[in-house]
Amino acid sequence: MSCNPSFGGIGKGVLVREVDAMDGLCGRMADLGGVQFRILNRSKGPAVHGPRAQVDRVIYKRNMLQTLQTYAGLDIKAGSVADILLDRSTELDEQALKRLASQDSTLATSSATVVGVRLESGEIIRARKVVITTGTFLGGEIHIGLKAFPSGRKGEAASIGLSKSLKDAGFRLGRMKTGTPPRLDGLTIDYSRMPKQLGDMPVSPFSFIHDSVPHANDQVVCYQTHTTPAVHDMIRANFDQSIHIRETIRGPRYCPSLESKVKRFSEKESHLIWLEPEGLPEHTSTVYPNGISNTMPEDIQQKFLRMIPGLENVVMTQPGYGVEYDHVDPRELKRTLETKRVTGLYMAGQINGTTGYEEAAAQGLLAGANAGLAAVHSKAECESQEAPQLTLDRSDGYLGVLIDDLITRGVNEPYRVFTARSEYRLSSRANNADLRLTRRAAALGLVRDSARLARLDTVEADMAHAQAMLEQVVHLPHIWEAQMGGSRRVVRDGVRKSALDMIRKGFLSEDLWAGARDPENVPPEHIPKARKLAGGPEISAIVPAWADVPLDIRQRVVTEAMYHGHLRQLSAEANTFKREESMRLPADIDYSKVRVLSHEEVDKLSIVRPDTFGAAKRIDGITPGGILALLKYVRQNRAAQSA
Repeated sequence: MSCNPSFGGIGKGVLVREVDAMDGLCGRMADLGGVQFRILNRSKGPAVHGPRAQVDRVIYKRNMLQTLQTYAGLDIKAGSVADILLDRSTELDEQALKRLASQDSTLATSSATVVGVRLESGEIIRARKVVITTGTFLGGEIHIGLKAFPSGRKGEAASIGLSKSLKDAGFRLGRMKTGTPPRLDGLTIDYSRMPKQLGDMPVSPFSFIHDSVPHANDQVVCYQTHTTPAVHDMIRANFDQSIHIRETIRGPRYCPSLESKVKRFSEKESHLIWLEPEGLPEHTSTVYPNGISNTMPEDIQQKFLRMIPGLENVVMTQPGYGVEYDHVDPRELKRTLETKRVTGLYMAGQINGTTGYEEAAAQGLLAGANAGLAAVHSKAECESQEAPQLTLDRSDGYLGVLIDDLITRGVNEPYRVFTARSEYRLSSRANNADLRLTRRAAALGLVRDSARLARLDTVEADMAHAQAMLEQVVHLPHIWEAQMGGSRRVVRDGVRKSALDMIRKGFLSEDLWAGARDPENVPPEHIPKARKLAGGPEISAIVPAWADVPLDIRQRVVTEAMYHGHLRQLSAEANTFKREESMRLPADIDYSKVRVLSHEEVDKLSIVRPDTFGAAKRIDGITPGGILALLKYVRQNRAAQSA
């Protein structure tokens, strides 16, 4: 964790659950080091709930390092990579490579194969597969006011040689930027006038193998404060003191810097700030002020901080700063995150234009899994696609949405996941990632933990038992009306209905927060509605045995029932989507020969080189007529080849 000491959030929390479902580590480590747990969006439906945890840096680092150092089959070597080593299948001179790097097209087939890396020390490490996860270090440059110096994170060197190596290989590189807020000494903050933000009780762990977390009963408290008009005036008066706010390089739209907020939302007199401890009191007194990432000179930062309520005497322990860094156009990638340009080279994280640990962890898992799977199979098997791969489409989960957006649309700003990006968010929820992905990952050898698989078996059996329990309670409509005390009218159509049917129609409910305290971040008027899944009397009042079903199982079953109609429709849409995804496009197709396609369509298809017709349809600017012409062209070519 290099910046914000937290994991999860809206959309991002689902990604962490998906990583955990495939036996990735970050969710488990966040549980062990978590010092405050909350479900964001609790006043809305389960489809948009966002698990989030504030994490102690010391505990997280200790547990992660210990786990990696004892991980079977893993060797760790410290060093800085200066160059990727390539074996070229075709001879391309330097001018040809520069032309490839500058033009908006993607090679139909790779021009080289990776054979290893060279460290800055001169040591060469041979490898059939290489995964690059450079974060913000690729050509990284830190900005504080008008000062700029090479670095990917304060106090650590940037990766300059690797950036040049990628350019030399023909990759198109772009620049992006991000930032981090100043760090504060929590002992110098006056919390007495600030609203508290407490963690949830009971907590909701990220990992499906955890029932609770070590620090559930000693969670830290976060506090809320805000900027003031005086702060905004000082920022405006010093715009000329920061080189980072230039608009030529795009920063994250969904967590903008304080300068960007003041500039873009000039009518607002204040912006919220969440004061988040970076760990337990015995480990640190440092506080992360979420919401005021900035790149102002250090003296300006210290001045405006003391204009914020509660921070009048605050001590800044580290100034905020911005980082500019290189990234590769993600349209250079296959769905496995292998590059189209270089066989055996994979990329994950900020190098692909994304932002956030959660997006990076998810990509790292997918790229690492595919690199490992390809490494144990022959080149012929990989080229013929007979070797197993971990590929996810949009209907499989948020990781599928993330990958599809990157490789078909590219990026012009740091990409982050949130629920609105997924058209399948009702079926890709935080509470069913294990049901969606664990067995699939196990089939590829990613999940080998027998306890995790046994737990999944138990969950599925318990859900089936609970659903059967509801299906067995059947009454005619007038009996249901009597059961509910006459509070709701049921259509008297003479058809017997089960308790499960009544939940699906919204007549029976489940307390979503059973046993939990009401969180302070949900307005009191929203709590009664937010507590209920569905509506009407509680299920246990009608089906007494329901109270004996574990809470997690009850919530899963009722959520599925509540979204039943929508899920049926989504399932039909997903089947249509998967049929389109199964229609493959040749990798070497010459789009300029497809009549009817406009110049714009030819250009965009040549850049992305989609692997399926479904992916081609999702490219911005590709018309239905263009898709039909492409389909006709491919069918005619295949018929001619088979004749």
